[in-house]
Amino acid sequence: MSRRIPGAARALLAHPAGWIATGFGSGLAPVAPGTFGTLAALLPWLALRELPLPHYLAALALAFALGCWACGWAMRRLGVEDPGLVVWDEFVGLWIALAAAPAGWPYALAGFALFRFFDIAKPWPVGWVDRRLSGGLGTMLDDALAGLYALAGVQLLAHFTG
Repeated sequence: MSRRIPGAARALLAHPAGWIATGFGSGLAPVAPGTFGTLAALLPWLALRELPLPHYLAALALAFALGCWACGWAMRRLGVEDPGLVVWDEFVGLWIALAAAPAGWPYALAGFALFRFFDIAKPWPVGWVDRRLSGGLGTMLDDALAGLYALAGVQLLAHFTG
C-alpha cells in the first residue's frame, strides 16, 4: 500500500522499531517507498557481503527475526496492515537475493532488479503468503520468498556468465 498515512513519520520514528521498520527512514520516500527501501538496503549490504557465508546467513536470520518484531510493531502502531512505508522486508529480501552473489555491480543490479520483479509479481507461493499471513511474519515472509526466487536468478546468471 503506498498511500500516505498522516502522522506516520512522527509516530514511527519516535521508537527504534519504527526506524528499523522504515529502513532507517527510506520507506518514507514520497513515491515508490519499496524501491527506495530496496536501494537503501544496498548500503548495509556492502558491509554484509564481506562476511563469511555462515555469518552472513546468521545476520540474515537475525535481521528477519528483528523485522518480524519491528514491522509488526509499526503496523500495530499505525493500525494498517503492511503499509508501503514499512520496508525492512525489502532490506532482508534483497540481502537474501544477494547472498553468495559474485563480486561486481552487475550481480548486485541483477539481484536488485530480480528481487523487485518477484516482490511485485508475487509468483506462488509469494502471493499466497502475502494474502494469507498477516502481521510482522507475513510482511517479512513474502519478501523473503521473493528474495529466494531472486537468489536463484542471480546464481543462475553467475553460473552461465561466470
